[in-house]
Amino acid sequence: MKLDIGRVRREFPGRPILYYPTVDSTMNAAAGCEIGTVVVADEQTAGQGRHGHSWHSEPRAGIYCSIVLEPAPVLTLALGLAIAEALAQATGLACDLRWPNDVMLGGKKVAGILVQLADGKAIAGIGINVNHTRFPDDLAAEATSVRIGTGRESCPTAILIALLLAVDSFVTEDQETILRLFTHASSYAAGRRVTVRQAGGVIEGVTAGLDRSGFLIVRQDDGTDTLVVAGGVRAAGS
Repeated sequence: MKLDIGRVRREFPGRPILYYPTVDSTMNAAAGCEIGTVVVADEQTAGQGRHGHSWHSEPRAGIYCSIVLEPAPVLTLALGLAIAEALAQATGLACDLRWPNDVMLGGKKVAGILVQLADGKAIAGIGINVNHTRFPDDLAAEATSVRIGTGRESCPTAILIALLLAVDSFVTEDQETILRLFTHASSYAAGRRVTVRQAGGVIEGVTAGLDRSGFLIVRQDDGTDTLVVAGGVRAAGS
């Protein structure tokens, strides 16, 4: 099912929505654009993920977009909530949120977020696996798609429209509200045994909520609370 960019533009008249059949990265294409701009592509040849990883961008199978936003605290958490809301509205799927930037479906990753600051603006790259039916061998154990989750092809146009509406709504919420909503929506925020890969090594423990800045607290078995500012969080044993 092809993205109907004309329909998206009609839903948001006056908003800059740039479309590319193919681009190296929508985040690169969004650099220098005004706040509110949306960049969408059918395919990325060099999609960006966290920690220097690439984002698998199968042609015409997913939503690959970047949105230029005002920088804000806990913006990544707000965007995760927006993606989950959009997928619920457009597909009926209930997603989980894995701190800080993964949207999960059935224990696998269905969407991801990468926020970078440039020239006083936040460029939010969002990838959603929509109509993928399979993934490369190195991703198959940890990635899924809306189509795999629902058993049927989904409309990327409806999902993108729902996403932009949800982003506009959640980025206006205050920090305290975002933290409360994320904690409620995420099974990873508290009471989940996890391993965290950080630059200094791997820690394991049980999540004990978010601090006031949105960082994850992990309580190790010796009772020590460690504040996770950055790192790869995974369910223990996965």
